Amino acid sequence: MNNPLLNFSDLPKFNDIHVEHVLPALEIVLEESRAAIACLATLGSPTWDNFGAELENVDERLDRVWSPVSHLNSVQDSPELREAYEQGIALLTQYHVEVGQNSELFDRFKKIESSDSFSTLSAAQQKIIKNNIRDFRLSGAELSQSDKARFAEISQRLSELSTQFERNVLDASQAYKKPIKDVDKLAGLPDSALAMAKQFAEQEDLDGYLLTLQIPSYLAVMQHAHDRELRKEIYLAYGSRASDQGHAPEFDNQAIVDEILALKHEKAQLLGFNNYADLSLVSKMADSVSTVEQFLNDLVRSAKPVAEKELAALKVFAQERGHKGELEAWDTSYYSERLREERYAFTDEKVKPYFTAEQVFKGLFDVTNRLFGISVKGNTKVQSWHKDVQYFDVLDEDGEIIGGLFADLYVRKGKRGGAWMDTCIHRRQLGELTQLPVAYLICNFSPPIGSQPALLTHDEVETLFHEFGHTLHHLLSKVDEMSVAGINGVAWDAVELPSQFLENWCWQTQSLALIAAHVDTQAPLPTDLLEKMRAAKNFHSGMQTLRQVEFSLFDLRIHSILEHSGDDTSNVQSVLDQVRKEVAVSIPPTSNRFQNSFGHIFAGGYAAGYYSYKWAEVLSADAFDAFLEEGIFNSKTGNRFKQSILERGGIDDANKMFLAFRGRAPEIEPLLQQSGIL
Repeated sequence: MNNPLLNFSDLPKFNDIHVEHVLPALEIVLEESRAAIACLATLGSPTWDNFGAELENVDERLDRVWSPVSHLNSVQDSPELREAYEQGIALLTQYHVEVGQNSELFDRFKKIESSDSFSTLSAAQQKIIKNNIRDFRLSGAELSQSDKARFAEISQRLSELSTQFERNVLDASQAYKKPIKDVDKLAGLPDSALAMAKQFAEQEDLDGYLLTLQIPSYLAVMQHAHDRELRKEIYLAYGSRASDQGHAPEFDNQAIVDEILALKHEKAQLLGFNNYADLSLVSKMADSVSTVEQFLNDLVRSAKPVAEKELAALKVFAQERGHKGELEAWDTSYYSERLREERYAFTDEKVKPYFTAEQVFKGLFDVTNRLFGISVKGNTKVQSWHKDVQYFDVLDEDGEIIGGLFADLYVRKGKRGGAWMDTCIHRRQLGELTQLPVAYLICNFSPPIGSQPALLTHDEVETLFHEFGHTLHHLLSKVDEMSVAGINGVAWDAVELPSQFLENWCWQTQSLALIAAHVDTQAPLPTDLLEKMRAAKNFHSGMQTLRQVEFSLFDLRIHSILEHSGDDTSNVQSVLDQVRKEVAVSIPPTSNRFQNSFGHIFAGGYAAGYYSYKWAEVLSADAFDAFLEEGIFNSKTGNRFKQSILERGGIDDANKMFLAFRGRAPEIEPLLQQSGIL
């Protein structure tokens, strides 16, 4: 009763949660869940109310226990929490396999679907039943007992491997530290990057400056450091993380990659699929591997000629600036930044003073208020896990609270890299009570330096808008059943639509007037600077497009291979090499082991689905075209997007929801036009 993880009536009490609470709470809720399922599996006349809704209750209690634990594991790493988390993951995996293969539960879902009462259920309830029937099949519920046992072994092992993969990337990244005492060696770095490096050194009780592989530090060196050898060292360290080519070979992920691929392939074949990609696409918008390949190859045909011209121009520019020999991978970002500065006469350092984190956040809320009628209010009474975390209540047009948001914006030791949104509490209708959704919004921006507020690059502003798009998808849902509310149940290749869609408001004059204000004078972003930013918006868009296509094709192909032996080191690398030969205009050095830190597909949910970013970008560009036609703050258009997409969660087919908003199927031309490729 004293375990804060077993408090289901309020937000997580992060100040009260300790490692010793994790496993006891999980074991209690798992025992309760198994007991409830044993009863549900014997129901003679299952209905939504006595069966489907009760299973939703079981799932939510488990989620309420594990969500804060999983979250803390990502933002507040410690050896003790790691151990508890990994033990918990093993228990959860075993439980989910048991449930997923429970033929009695499966039969009762099928019985409800075939009953006369099915047509009287809500659209959300019908969708949940159909999704469950699909998912039971994909969990091995129809397999023989021996195959079920093997399927369970595979699932357990994959869970262990993905956790270890992520650990190795984090540990390998944090194992690299480059202390520098001579500031001249850091010539070219902006003052803000120098201040950050100095602050990092002070935190480690070191003199001088400290460079790391955290993104703000890494990018500062790659884009600005005049010292070519320093750029080379940092590039090679970053590109070889978690591999035998890297600075910390004890965290090599190659064997894990091989085993993950082999096990996923075996799992797919147990279920009757040719390969894991075919299995993955069952729950996505795209209907086949060939459809995805054709989509990606169409992008290559459009983008590669543009990318080749971009690279040729960059090489000429570098030579004119005194570069000798080949333009290597550690030179590209540096000279790209110099060319961008010269061609468009602006730098990130000129832009950053106009984007304080506080003002950008305020402007973000103003933008979404104009688009969707929501407002946001800070709430200092809610407990969080770190002093930098803020909590906000989200309110509708009538001032009623409809959800909540934890925002954790800055990079720090023990926090997983990248940016993401995750769910804390899901929306549900519980009798007369509506359970309100709550989200976590996590970024890794450069922190405030001394007394100066945090200043964001425009890329970081886009990142914040991107993750807030996911947040809106979670918070604005009006679906009453948890399993298809918010982002739940949404096709994976459509889930990036709201996030990429919202990025567009980082570029519009009217919205930038709300987002940007000079840190010292509060002056708006100058018109001439904005024009330069816009002119540079699609700078090297051809190469950037090919980079994403390269990742997508690699992911698709390694999961489409018809045979995996479990020892495919050379095969994985050869697939990547072949994709680069077809797609890339610049090939990285042989020590590069990008795949060993590709967490999206080996430790996340994007396996055979990384293409979703480009697929959803087509949807988002086409959706934004409606606002270009009707007005970027047209409230009727915003309301139509909210009602057609954001409020619907996973209740409908993604194509149907897009059609409801746009009045037609999505077209690729808006993306090619907006990215400057067409």
